[in-house]
Amino acid sequence: MQAWQERTQLLIGDEGIARLRQAHVLVAGLGGVGGAAAETLARAGVGRLTIADADTISVTNINRQLLATHRNIGQQKARVAGERLLSINPRLELEALDEFLRDDRLIEVVRMHPYSAIIDAIDTLSPKIYLIKTALETGVPLVSSMGAAGKLDHSQVRTGPFWGVEGCHLARTLRKRFRRMGVLGDFTAVYSTELADPAAVVHCEEEQNKKSRVGVISYLPNLFGVMAGAHVVQTILRGAEQP
Repeated sequence: MQAWQERTQLLIGDEGIARLRQAHVLVAGLGGVGGAAAETLARAGVGRLTIADADTISVTNINRQLLATHRNIGQQKARVAGERLLSINPRLELEALDEFLRDDRLIEVVRMHPYSAIIDAIDTLSPKIYLIKTALETGVPLVSSMGAAGKLDHSQVRTGPFWGVEGCHLARTLRKRFRRMGVLGDFTAVYSTELADPAAVVHCEEEQNKKSRVGVISYLPNLFGVMAGAHVVQTILRGAEQP
């Protein structure tokens, strides 16, 4: 055990520290949700992380993304996240992928390691669908973030089975696609039962991979990420097969 883990060890013991140190988690997407999830895992003592995102930090990320400051606008999220995570745990085994996961590469990344769990923090529909599909096919435990934008009420954030999610437009869209594809397996979702405010949506057909921008508050994506990370940590500590 390293000195910075003393308070964690008092709570979960040496066996818990060892379980986390031996775990390997993939975090796909390093925005508001993924950045918070990755940091939650690193501070808990997860020993190995693979993180993936090809995006760069923009000024509009600053209101909600832990990685984003006025000093690192334009820098690669994967690199910034990697440096931050290693500054938290210098012994962390880190694989930082500066790329969007899609098509055959997505399948390759999901299958290239025997992950303890995957956290899906992707906010683009098609890659999200195929990450979930591939994780279900390979049996890798998965926690997926639903939509945090357009909402304010932290008390309505939940974790639970994906097919039971209520109040989330993204979840409804995913379910329709999964039914057409014959993808019926279940997995853990982080979601809010609060209905998104339609007045917070601005359409922007010209932006790559995005049809709209939605207003978002500082704490909701981070809460989603912390809850996803916490769910994975508790699953690892229990030694269960599926979050």
